[in-house]
Amino acid sequence: MLERTWRPRGPVDVLATLSVHQRGPSDPAFQIDARGRVWRTCRPGGDPATVCIARAAGGEVTATAWGPGAAAALDAVPRWLGAEDDVAGFAPEHPVLAEAFHRFPGTVIGRTGLVMEALVAAILEQKVTGTEAYRGWMRLLRKFGEPAPGPTPARMRVIPPADLWAKIPSWDYHQAGVGPQRSRTIVTAGRHVAQLEATVGLGSAEADRRLRAIPGIGVWTSAEVRQRVFGDADAVSVGDYGLPHAVAYALTGSRRGSDELMLELLEPYRGHRHRACVLLLRAGATPPRRGPRAPVRDYRGM
Repeated sequence: MLERTWRPRGPVDVLATLSVHQRGPSDPAFQIDARGRVWRTCRPGGDPATVCIARAAGGEVTATAWGPGAAAALDAVPRWLGAEDDVAGFAPEHPVLAEAFHRFPGTVIGRTGLVMEALVAAILEQKVTGTEAYRGWMRLLRKFGEPAPGPTPARMRVIPPADLWAKIPSWDYHQAGVGPQRSRTIVTAGRHVAQLEATVGLGSAEADRRLRAIPGIGVWTSAEVRQRVFGDADAVSVGDYGLPHAVAYALTGSRRGSDELMLELLEPYRGHRHRACVLLLRAGATPPRRGPRAPVRDYRGM
């Protein structure tokens, strides 16, 4: 067991910043306990670790870690919590966005450097409901992940090693409810893991180019990965089902949006367009639902 205490240079909302890595309420790799502490498993440098992160008195953040990757994970905690985030140049003038910026001063964009973790999760979320994606993530981790080190909440697992994703049989993806297109993309990404992991030191633009060179990875998936892995405050999730409508509703009052309209509305915040989206969503500026929810599909009987 290793421990670290860190004092952020400004306000940080620990739960909001880290919760972007949680894939559903039953995520085996991410849990929030009754005391509000975040439990997160990871593989920094390839070694498994569990980290427990909590806000302490006086604005400090305490982190405790277990496992072979504990030291590397603790070193990364400040980056996870936005230590390298730079809000300079972000000066929202729209009343809704300006109010959200004022109401949520702890909103920061963290970076993990954990490419395969974010990439697999994003691929699982391609063109399916959240329920389907979370179910697949949970089943794959429970079968192929290893038990989390340390005194964790029940049934927590560590994401499989990067190269293992390419070796998971198609039948096991099928049993997890993951369709063939998404499973092929994960397998292909697993075969290029060394190239992808190398992007961490090359910057978001080069990461975007390399990610999108892999069949099955497009603009949306690349943005979702770069937001989490590189802390890219400008990576907009173009192609998202609900985001264009949320941005349009917040900034124009229109219930219907499009990618084109969203990008036009966000253009004044270039360099911080993802940050603007995060703030608008935190403020709850989303249009009311008017239609039925998308059905949850199950491939296992097919």
